Amino acid sequence: MASSTSIETAPSSSSQTTAPERRGIPGAQFVEDVQTYLSQLGLDVNSALAFLQERLQQYKLVEMKLLAQQRDLQAKIPDIEKCLDVVATLQAKKSSGEDLVADFEVSEGIYSRARIQDTDSVCLWLGANVMLEYSYEEATSLLQKNLDNARASLEVLIADLQFLRDQVTITQVTIARVYNWDVHQRRVRQATTLVKDS
Repeated sequence: MASSTSIETAPSSSSQTTAPERRGIPGAQFVEDVQTYLSQLGLDVNSALAFLQERLQQYKLVEMKLLAQQRDLQAKIPDIEKCLDVVATLQAKKSSGEDLVADFEVSEGIYSRARIQDTDSVCLWLGANVMLEYSYEEATSLLQKNLDNARASLEVLIADLQFLRDQVTITQVTIARVYNWDVHQRRVRQATTLVKDS
């Protein structure tokens, strides 16, 4: 699940360390020398801070989207596992020759008991109001493939979120460095002005 959100990039400077891009998320630039950074980008302090704050907000927006995708996948994986268990139970009951008795929800709070007799197939909801009938083997294969894909997607999302958190931290540090550099420069200018006046 690639993120469809793009983040604007600033011109990169050769003396700064920039993390590589990951799935459309640009790496944040760690600024070692603020004055060089500002001169290479041709920005004043306020413009640089505005750009960095905007970048930070873009990172936060992407993080919210990735967290929503992660929650969806974390809810989906147990559902797929339950479906696999049900298919395995149906297969086991079929091979043993006994009927399966199951309670199922008819409506909210209303349950009914059903006796499932010898069957060779199971129906799976595929989404978009589509249900298809599969043999036990086909259903197990499809559900296992979906489970493997969901787990792989979750691993990628977790790695993306870690990368994103690192970029947020680097951007926050850069904002602090630029701000502190500006405060220091103002104090130096103020001290120089006081020395000249006295």
